[in-house]
Amino acid sequence: MSEGADDLFALPGLSRSAPRGGFPAHEMFPQVAYEIVHDELMLDGVSRMNLATFCTTWVDDQARRLMSECLDKNIVDKDEYPQTAELERRAVRMVADLWHAPDPATTHGTSTIGSSEAAMLGGLAAKFRWRKRGGTGTPNFVCGPVQVCWEKFARYFDVEIRQIPLRGDRLTMHPDDLAEHCDANTMMVVPTFGQTYTGLFEDVVGVSAALDALQREKDWDIPIHVDAASGGFLAPFAAPDLVWDFRLPRVKSINASGHKTGLAPLGAGWAIWRDAADLPEELIFDVDYLGGSMATFNLNFSRPGGQAITQYYEFIRLGRAGYARVQSAIYRVAQHLAAGLRGLEVFELIHDGDPQRGITAVCWRLTGDPGWNLYDLSDRLRSRGWLIAAYPLPADRGEETVMRAVLRHGFTVDMADLLLADLARCIRQLRQRPFSTSLTREEAGGFTHTASPAVPQTTIAASRS
Repeated sequence: MSEGADDLFALPGLSRSAPRGGFPAHEMFPQVAYEIVHDELMLDGVSRMNLATFCTTWVDDQARRLMSECLDKNIVDKDEYPQTAELERRAVRMVADLWHAPDPATTHGTSTIGSSEAAMLGGLAAKFRWRKRGGTGTPNFVCGPVQVCWEKFARYFDVEIRQIPLRGDRLTMHPDDLAEHCDANTMMVVPTFGQTYTGLFEDVVGVSAALDALQREKDWDIPIHVDAASGGFLAPFAAPDLVWDFRLPRVKSINASGHKTGLAPLGAGWAIWRDAADLPEELIFDVDYLGGSMATFNLNFSRPGGQAITQYYEFIRLGRAGYARVQSAIYRVAQHLAAGLRGLEVFELIHDGDPQRGITAVCWRLTGDPGWNLYDLSDRLRSRGWLIAAYPLPADRGEETVMRAVLRHGFTVDMADLLLADLARCIRQLRQRPFSTSLTREEAGGFTHTASPAVPQTTIAASRS
């Protein structure tokens, strides 16, 4: 900047609108470009008040430093960045140990960009195993209500998805539904350990037992892939006796998000296989690593190494004891919020933050017809800065609307109290509002759960990965 032009907001670049259409013709000072982008991003609101997303919204200063230091490290360059590769390998072994793999030192696993990529890797491995067993035609997999990544997997990789419809008062896939939907071409069953709609855990033990019975009756040996996107880094610490992982021999692979309850920054996921034999060799690529070779299996290629490195940092910083302390604290906040919601006397709790039943979330619906709906309430809460999902249940229960708040590291009892006070305030306001002005889902933003419930599409993209 020239002398005398030291006031940022008097510079030419800020005297006109930001470039929007074509590629800009001229350069501008970096301070000006930064200020334009920084100021526009203020409209995104405060991420820690976004209780629709599952993803990490608070990290400590050391994690931020590691992410900054690793911006230029490409995780696929194993030979050029051998210690990054080594930290990733250590983290894989730690996750395999956490999930009770029979031999964590030899099992295969990988970091991914998120749990969606990890889920697709687990599905691809299941398809290749099915084909190797002699499967022909189009394979299928069976699941309950799932996130859209599984629908993408089915479409992109030519697999039939068989979603078990919810019936009666059921909100999850039940083991006694499996026999009707499985057949000789079923390549896997996918229980969701931390369902997107409600936060509830599906019964992996029951699913395994039902598949044992099918094998005895039909001789169908159907494996399980557990989608533990949100629960995989909660249950081992807050409900360690809850069996859902490789303690069940039928569980062949698991995916999880490190950037959800694993406390890593955005862009971290994990796929782990029970034994090395459960990841078919045809899917593994060998790359040079310290004069030898290292097996890799990913859909993405170039990406920064910081997320895997920072996940390893969190593992060694907290250990089992620290994760148990942190995750239990979040569950206590969830239960505090659930108790406050009950006190408002207009909601029925579907999930109250019980670590034996689900993730660190609270899910509720209205009791009766108070003259307003949950889309109205979500809209009102936005005026206070809170983003909380309101959405219909799956198509077979689509007439029911629920709300779900996902609580993450950094959400405190005091913040829960502020939310409860705002909920009470918004309810008082809605009681004065005529029923005829209640919002529909489309008027509230046209939100659908196939991407993520009742939040803007920009938020949706981050809510599941």
